[in-house]
Amino acid sequence: MPKILLVEDNALNLDMLERRLTRKGFEVVCARNGEQAVEMAYKEIPDLILMDMSLPVKDGWTATKEIKATKETQNIPIIALTAHAMSGDRELALAAGCDDYDTKPIELPRLISKINVLLS
Repeated sequence: MPKILLVEDNALNLDMLERRLTRKGFEVVCARNGEQAVEMAYKEIPDLILMDMSLPVKDGWTATKEIKATKETQNIPIIALTAHAMSGDRELALAAGCDDYDTKPIELPRLISKINVLLS
């Protein structure tokens, strides 16, 4: 069962996505801010990270760069999740070290497809 680190500060989004991913057969561990995301990445060594980019304490851009800068976690695929689907955001996410990018509101079939590609 692949382990996903879900990083999301919105409690409703976190709960909804955690339940839906669990039903799809993933083990889900959660972080509520960027600082927790970095700590959990080192502690849990998940198979994939879903990273909200607008986070308190430490934003998703910074957390991603820190995770990708460390030998133990640099190969964990990260999908950026953002409600700010502005022109250039995808490129910024990839430049920060994300392996893919998806927009909110989440379309679960599209997200699951991206997860499966990165886990294969």
